[in-house]
Parts: sequence; structure tokens; C-alpha cells
Amino acid sequence: MTREIRWRILTLQIVATVVLAVVAGIGYWGHNFTQDQVRSQLTGQQIVFPPANSPAIKALPAANASEMTQYAGQQMTTGEQAHTYAQNFIAVHLKEIGQGKTYAYWSGKALTEEKTNPKQFAIDNGIALTLFRGETLRSLLLNAWAFWFVGTLALYATIAMTIGAVVVFFAFLYELLLVPKREGVVELKELSLGSASPVA
Repeated sequence: MTREIRWRILTLQIVATVVLAVVAGIGYWGHNFTQDQVRSQLTGQQIVFPPANSPAIKALPAANASEMTQYAGQQMTTGEQAHTYAQNFIAVHLKEIGQGKTYAYWSGKALTEEKTNPKQFAIDNGIALTLFRGETLRSLLLNAWAFWFVGTLALYATIAMTIGAVVVFFAFLYELLLVPKREGVVELKELSLGSASPVA
């Protein structure tokens, strides 16, 4: 290997190490920023999971109750908890309240009854408002979970970048320090073998 090629390789290894290290640093910052933001926002809402033996948990289907029980009595502070609460508690109750129908259905139904049937309008409008509020909270919690999930992916990518940076850096050290010594030893052996060979 010529000296020019070796220096090109060393330069590429230095650049790759710096780039990977910088990207890893940004990834760590992004992970911490995202999850700190989600945690602070959820903590401020002071949402607490119902106790495991509460009627609210017992009224849920078995699969949903099982998911909720793992966080029973805890304050919501993580994206995973927000996802569990949104999908296994709010969504279940909204489906029951709306009888399987959406806010758009109940809102439209209430509007048609506003002048003709005020009593039924009050009932249906109440259902529509409950669904609207519930779906809004559910959407906010799922958004928090999505940002938390992206932060987790950033952490995994950052770990991979860090490992890559370390590997390239050690390859750089190997190319810089050990390869020249090995080549020097090989050249010395070749010279010694050449000088030891009989002259014709």
C-alpha cells in the first residue's frame, strides 16, 4: 500500500469517526429532549391509574384490565403509560358511551333534533360532548406516546452510531500504529532473506 492511499484511508476514518460521533451526540440530545418534554407534560396533567381492585378496572374486558393493572395506582409519566391509558381505558369507555358510534354520528344526530326534540337533543348532545372530550384527551395521549416512541428509536440509533464511531476509531488506530510496524517487519524479513540467498 502506498503512502498516499494510506493517508486517504486515515483521513476517511477520521471524518467517519467525527461524523458518527456528532450524529450520536445529537441523537442522545434528541432522545433526552423528547422524553423529558413528554414526561414533564404528562406529570403536569396529574393523571393517576385506577387501583387494581377498583370498579373502573373491573368493568374493563379482561385484556384491557390486564394492561391497565400493570400501572395500577401509578401516576402517568411515560409514553408507554399514556398509550396504555388511551387504548385500554379511554377508548373502551368511549366505545361503551357512544354505543360503538363516533362523535360525528352523535353530533349530527343531535343537530337534527335540536328544534324538533329538545329532550332527546340534550341527551345526544351530551353523548357527543363526552365523546369529543374523550377523543381529544385520547389523541393528546397518543401523540405523547408517539413522541416518546420516536425518542426511544433515536436512542437505539444513537447506540448504533456510537458503536460505529468506536469501531472506525479503532480501525484508524490500527491503520495508523500497527500496520506500518507490520509492513516494516515484512520488509526487514524480505531484505534479510534476499541478502541470505546465494549469489549465482
